[in-house]
Amino acid sequence: MLRYSEPSSIRPATEADLPAVAAIFAHYVETSVVTFEETPPSAADWARKLRDLDDRGLPFLVATDGAAADAVAGYAYAAPWRPKPAYRHTAENTVYLSPAHTGRGLGRALMTALLDACARTAVRQLVAVVVDEGAEPNRSLALHRSLGFTEAGRLSAVGHKHGRWLDTALLQRDVFLP
Repeated sequence: MLRYSEPSSIRPATEADLPAVAAIFAHYVETSVVTFEETPPSAADWARKLRDLDDRGLPFLVATDGAAADAVAGYAYAAPWRPKPAYRHTAENTVYLSPAHTGRGLGRALMTALLDACARTAVRQLVAVVVDEGAEPNRSLALHRSLGFTEAGRLSAVGHKHGRWLDTALLQRDVFLP
């Protein structure tokens, strides 16, 4: 399979990107268990999220397809881990790719760019909450582990979607790891 060598760009998201972001996420909400959302957020919901993250100084990145420079192929962002003030240096990462862009290294490129962007903020720790449906291989778990995330815990049967009880794995990484 052709590896994803270089997207035409990984850059901060803009409001113009949000309909594509909404469409990418809607696919996973409707067809998978990788998110516990059951109703896809609208582009307006994503606009509120983008403004909130921007106000907090947290990154929201998009990757565009090398063949179509304005087509969003995936996105990644860091959001507050918990609302209590002592958690202000910890964020939760999110990364999603359009189904046409999976399995070629774009997730790694986005996550690496997100780690770099977080290193320029007040974020010290990134936490990943990954649904573990028990199927192997779990691409998200493998990606996070390959980037230095270590498993910090597991929550059993905490989500119920599409008629199944699902676990989550909690992974953590210091933003400043080499």
